[in-house]
Amino acid sequence: MRYRTIDVDGLDVFYREAGEPGAPNLLLLHGFPSSSHMFRDLMPLLADRFHVIAPDLPGFGRTAMPARDAFAYTFDNLARVVERFTEVMSLDRFAVYVFDYGAPTGYRVAMRHPERITAIISQNGNAYEDGLSDGWDPIRSYWREPSTANRDALRSFLRPEATLWQYTHGVPDATAVSPDGYSLDDFYLARPGADEIQLDLFRDYASNVALYPAFQDYFRTHRPPFLAVWGRNDPFFLPAGAEAYKRDIPDADIRLFETGHFALETHAGPIAVAIREFLAG
Repeated sequence: MRYRTIDVDGLDVFYREAGEPGAPNLLLLHGFPSSSHMFRDLMPLLADRFHVIAPDLPGFGRTAMPARDAFAYTFDNLARVVERFTEVMSLDRFAVYVFDYGAPTGYRVAMRHPERITAIISQNGNAYEDGLSDGWDPIRSYWREPSTANRDALRSFLRPEATLWQYTHGVPDATAVSPDGYSLDDFYLARPGADEIQLDLFRDYASNVALYPAFQDYFRTHRPPFLAVWGRNDPFFLPAGAEAYKRDIPDADIRLFETGHFALETHAGPIAVAIREFLAG
């Protein structure tokens, strides 16, 4: 494993890298409130066959966190940085693994450059209304009325107890979840200004739902080889969201695991096996 930072149009982007350049590329995109650290167990299990790269998104992990008046924290902007990151890294063709926020980010890149995408692996990365649970209702309220009261109501999602709940909800044995992941997430969330950045992204998530029809059109038109590896007990993205991909990619491979939102915390081994089988095909 290598840990590096690269300049992407003036923005320092931190990334983890494993495997040899020249092997098939696999880009890993994390979600909320995590970082590339979430792939720490998966990457060594794939590095013998793939060149695996996992960047931290702007405002997350060790990538730069520009002030909000200098950088608009929208999913369009996150996707723009990821797109440029792949170009600076000379990733002309790559499979992409998307999780949570990584899905609408990666799907924007895929729509703009379908010729670059060799395959998609979605781990609880949603693109269908079917997949949105009632847990989104407080955020939906903020979309409908972006008032200060509705914004402040979402601050509870940024507290350590909320992070712990996201990691352990739906996991048969919570003692199997290492504290390293959620503790590091809490460290980054506690940085000055991080809360407002995350609240900006909560509001802009509405743009992703608005793009669902465009994402689905991309799937129907280009039929990328598609694997879903999904924690079936995810409180935010329901298994129906995984099954829905088959409407647009009939031969999509859907695999549900008996775990929660952060499936790699408990099932990195089985998910790595599924990825190896899928990409070998």
